[in-house]
Amino acid sequence: MKKILLVLMLLIAFVSCSPEDLGADCSCGLIVSDRVEDYSVVIRNDCTRNEKTWYLAQGDWINAHPGMDYCITNAQEW
Repeated sequence: MKKILLVLMLLIAFVSCSPEDLGADCSCGLIVSDRVEDYSVVIRNDCTRNEKTWYLAQGDWINAHPGMDYCITNAQEW
């Protein structure tokens, strides 16, 4: 019985934590897609799961591939 209660308490504590509490960087996310026409990428935020289009410089866009994590350091969390 004690083990079940302990497991339930841990599960509740884990579920109630926000991504910030778990050490997630809320200015980062997963690149979902990219467009060569305007050097943009769509990034899904690690904390909010919102997606936003970001327009990058050509040199930055070349190194930003769908499926990789990317951080936008000069913006508030989205």
